[in-house]
Amino acid sequence: MNVLIAGGSGFLGSALTRRLLQHGHKVSLLSRRPSAPGGMPPVYHWDPERGEFDGNSLTGTDAVVNLAGENISGGRWTRERKRRLVESRVEATRFLVRRMGERTPPPRALVSASAVGIFGNRGEEVLTEESPPGAGFLAELCRAWEEAASSALDAGVRVAVTRFGVVLDAAGGVLEKLLPIFKLGIGGPLGSGKQWMSWVALPDVLQVIETALSREDVSGPINVVSPAPVRNRDFARALGRVLRRPAFLPAPAPALRLVFGAMADEALLSSACAAPKKLTSLGYRFAFEDLERAFRNAIRAS
Repeated sequence: MNVLIAGGSGFLGSALTRRLLQHGHKVSLLSRRPSAPGGMPPVYHWDPERGEFDGNSLTGTDAVVNLAGENISGGRWTRERKRRLVESRVEATRFLVRRMGERTPPPRALVSASAVGIFGNRGEEVLTEESPPGAGFLAELCRAWEEAASSALDAGVRVAVTRFGVVLDAAGGVLEKLLPIFKLGIGGPLGSGKQWMSWVALPDVLQVIETALSREDVSGPINVVSPAPVRNRDFARALGRVLRRPAFLPAPAPALRLVFGAMADEALLSSACAAPKKLTSLGYRFAFEDLERAFRNAIRAS
């Protein structure tokens, strides 16, 4: 396939690019900083805020992967940061979908990122793709993000929305931030540690995206999470065991709220026990269902 990736410069996009190229696909990227002619993979210019888009990026494109979006955990959720988070996800996705719809014919498929944050804080509830969205800024952001991607259906594009759990990779995301702390032996649970964490190993994320690109029967929201979610305290203990370090120092909820503001309650202390119901129905076999094994693989591969 000829695949165009928006947001391909991040740790997830970079890993996906390598995988697709290794499997014989052609890959090109969208970036605010295009490459010189002849660069590999080719990087085309876009700037959604300025309405700038190199239409050559869609020439011959079979499918688009949308991973664009500012880092959710990049700072406190001030009014300005919330605006940027919405702009970089919802508005950028709308812009991309409009440009796809202007092509005749448009790309056949769009695989667009989302997150299990769409469910909000749901306690002990088991959450499938049929579960309704939750409350809060993060849930509303994800809901609007998914709606923007789904508007590509109007142009006859097959749309799959990948709701990622905590992606485990030592080169990026949550694990990259946790490793230095846990290696010092000062890691531990967040708040009570009772909240559910839905996690997924990076190799499974890449395989699910490739599956969504290639299979015509894959569409709609997909919970991209391991079938073995864990409580936050067990997540911390498992990482401590793998690193052979103690992992019992809790980060009290009031301290987290003081440092991170509203993001603490919605991204660090909330509970989401998501289940990969759709992937199970498709017969998908996870490479990593055991958390400690996933940790070891992520750390060894870094």
